Amino acid sequence: MVKMHLLLYLMFMYMYLCGIFVFCSKRKHLLVMLLSLEFMVVCLFLSLMIFLSNFNYEFFFGMMFLTMAVCEGALGLSVLISMVRTHGNDYFNSFVVVRC
Repeated sequence: MVKMHLLLYLMFMYMYLCGIFVFCSKRKHLLVMLLSLEFMVVCLFLSLMIFLSNFNYEFFFGMMFLTMAVCEGALGLSVLISMVRTHGNDYFNSFVVVRC
């Protein structure tokens, strides 16, 4: 049973690293970056649940983690909506940063 938990934990860590790779390589669209962030959060949540169940801990911290993940997702979605409303698309290179 411990080997099964270890294999699942390693699989979710591999998925997390794939999410980091997508986040670093696809920097053109904000929506793709937000989706890869949510994918990484889900992978971290699943590996946290495996860790907590392996040591017979309570799952209260998992609920706090999910609460923060939902807040992060809502904040990212609001930034995406405001960016689309002001610039017309979600390309990062479409808006100009002016330095004074």
